[in-house]
Amino acid sequence: MSMPTAAPSQAGRGLFGTMPDGTPVDAVTLVNKGGAAARLIGLGASLQALWMPDRHGTLADIVLGHDDLATYLANRAFLGATVGRYANRIAGGRFELDGHSFQTPCNDGPNCLHGGLKGLDLVPWTLTSHSTSDAIFTCRSPDGDEGFPGNLGITSRYHLGDDNVLTVEITATTDAPTVVNLTNHAYFNLGGAVTGGDILGHELTLAAGRYTPVDANLIPTGELREVAGSPFDFRTPHTIGARIRDVGEAQLVLARGYDHNFVLDAGGGAEPAFAARVADPVSGRTLELSTTEPGLQFYSGNFLTGTLPGKGGRLYRQSDALCLEPQKFPDSPNQPRFPTARLEPGQTYRHVSSYRFGVTG
Repeated sequence: MSMPTAAPSQAGRGLFGTMPDGTPVDAVTLVNKGGAAARLIGLGASLQALWMPDRHGTLADIVLGHDDLATYLANRAFLGATVGRYANRIAGGRFELDGHSFQTPCNDGPNCLHGGLKGLDLVPWTLTSHSTSDAIFTCRSPDGDEGFPGNLGITSRYHLGDDNVLTVEITATTDAPTVVNLTNHAYFNLGGAVTGGDILGHELTLAAGRYTPVDANLIPTGELREVAGSPFDFRTPHTIGARIRDVGEAQLVLARGYDHNFVLDAGGGAEPAFAARVADPVSGRTLELSTTEPGLQFYSGNFLTGTLPGKGGRLYRQSDALCLEPQKFPDSPNQPRFPTARLEPGQTYRHVSSYRFGVTG
């Protein structure tokens, strides 16, 4: 079914569509006391829409998505999805655990990206419970799924507070040693996903003094490079477009813009710590992100080509949105200097990220 673009006034559950094998895909809407709303769908436990007020109190949907299930299935762009089993890239799709080699599909040139050919974004998760403010999705990824070891049980919980904070908590357990890196892949445009312009005028702050430069295949070289004196220094606010076309910076040329993991100054703790702030001077909307993860992939929408059909008939173009993906570092299974992505039986993987929305005058 096609979904309306106006902000819903009531929470509830419905049917978003049906998979080719007949599996139903749920849609659930969360609404807070101020009228902000989020719509989640079972495919990929995805954030399909998010309505937040601007400085005048006008609600607009600020995340990219599709209006119907068929468009999601025909265009794999990870819009708003819970991605994994391993978010981001694994070089060659290969890694070793305890002397055993594992091969995952290479679906991004020579790399495995966001879990392989059929990652968690393409799975119809089960909506196990929901209320006005909460939705909980679960799925099971069997041993050997896309080459990853261990039976993995995963839960993704969304909570929309009356303070306009959207919290995403992802947990997972395994019955065999494995690697896990899960994140939400929302594409944000604080000006509005349907009527807004690009995000090059958005002002970005990142709480990161270092980042991980990449090679020609967008795999980290292993270096933890200081951001000082480079276009990657967002420790004080800069507009995203101010330095994105700096042809003297090889890293920007390689990635066609920003598509890099930042080493968060306060990342990796048990409780969420400040990671990033985005402000749109036109609408006045702001976003503050806090996370438990050690890294944050900042992606400036470089590979949106103007051919991806979006909501309301819009074709998504380069830099129509940005992603802030809290995560373990890319290629961590092959880079012992990076924070480990290993998960053992008896342990619980836990990722909590909160997105606080506000306005400036």
